[in-house]
Amino acid sequence: MAAWMTAARQVANLTRIQASRSSIASANGASLLQRRGLASAADHHGPAKVDCWKEPMNPGNWKEEQFVIVSLAGWGLVFYGAYKFFTKGKKEQVVAEGAH
Repeated sequence: MAAWMTAARQVANLTRIQASRSSIASANGASLLQRRGLASAADHHGPAKVDCWKEPMNPGNWKEEQFVIVSLAGWGLVFYGAYKFFTKGKKEQVVAEGAH
């Protein structure tokens, strides 16, 4: 009989502990849920951003990442073109020593 009583107490204690854990978990689980709030995609401020190849003459409407890539590529072309332009005629001339 004592074994039954001990087992019954253990089961009762175990169910109380699990019940308290589940209520704590549900309370904490509600606070751990991610809520998008103001970060939703349907909440736009201003005009919609488009790809740079759809409106190439209006950089104000481009997506930010594409604007950065296009501007950096443009500046790279400007510097490369300036380098090529200003160093075009500056090649070293080798003088032939055998022709006097």
